[in-house]
Amino acid sequence: MYFAVNFTDAWKATRTVVSSGGDKVFQIPLTGWALAGALGATIINSLFSADAWNNVTFIAGEIQDPKKNIPKSLFFGTLIVTVIYVLANIAYLALLPVNGSPDGLNPIDQGMLFASNDRVGASAAYVIFGDAGILLMAGLIMVSTFGCNNGLVLAGSRLFYAMSKDGLFFKSAAQLNSNGVPARALWIQCAWASVLCLSGKYGDLLTYSTFASLLFYIITIYGIFRLRKLEPDTPRPYKAWGYPYIPALYIVLTLAICIDLLIYDFRNAGMGLFIVLLGIPVYYLIESKRKPL
Repeated sequence: MYFAVNFTDAWKATRTVVSSGGDKVFQIPLTGWALAGALGATIINSLFSADAWNNVTFIAGEIQDPKKNIPKSLFFGTLIVTVIYVLANIAYLALLPVNGSPDGLNPIDQGMLFASNDRVGASAAYVIFGDAGILLMAGLIMVSTFGCNNGLVLAGSRLFYAMSKDGLFFKSAAQLNSNGVPARALWIQCAWASVLCLSGKYGDLLTYSTFASLLFYIITIYGIFRLRKLEPDTPRPYKAWGYPYIPALYIVLTLAICIDLLIYDFRNAGMGLFIVLLGIPVYYLIESKRKPL
């Protein structure tokens, strides 16, 4: 019922500031570079929500008919997540007002802007189910989180396993236990994930991990241009749709987001860049040990 109201000034960008006493709310217009910075800072959240879209490629060596099934998995997986994400946001816009009051007595009065702990989904569930909706949403988030972690843990260890088999990671990561599981790769992943989790707040981790992912996506898409130039006759079982315009547009837009984050959130984006660059000397160190004297 709030859908039409929420789109009354949908293209009017503002920044909301609450007075120190919490009794006044100010709307400051956003234009120019300030608007660009705000877009970069907010889009990182939606990008993070879909960042595991490519994880199916980690187990490419263990999939039957990968030339056929991996492209289908990538396309339909990304499509399903995108549709669900868009529908969820439409539901939020229909159930809750965008603007609200920090002193609101319930989620409707608070609106999306001042949702308790930024839990817009829980506020929407409250509108539908009442107080029980908040508990229901908390339960659904837990199920979703553990389900996501399950997939990430299983797929991530296979990435370390494949890298080790190619001589690009610790040899121990390629060892399988009696059940055919790369147990040591799982423990390495566990240790690194724990270090990241203890390195800062959730929002900080979200920014520099997603920033690092975007850098690799840029390099991956650039690889399409590079390989087509160096290996023009190599068989390509699936096509890059819209080549060269769509891949080039992706590189430009993603690079713009990365630059935006470096300008407006240098601390966290810079940490992501540092971790990526740290891989360069590590790679050459490993390569030097592989080469005979």
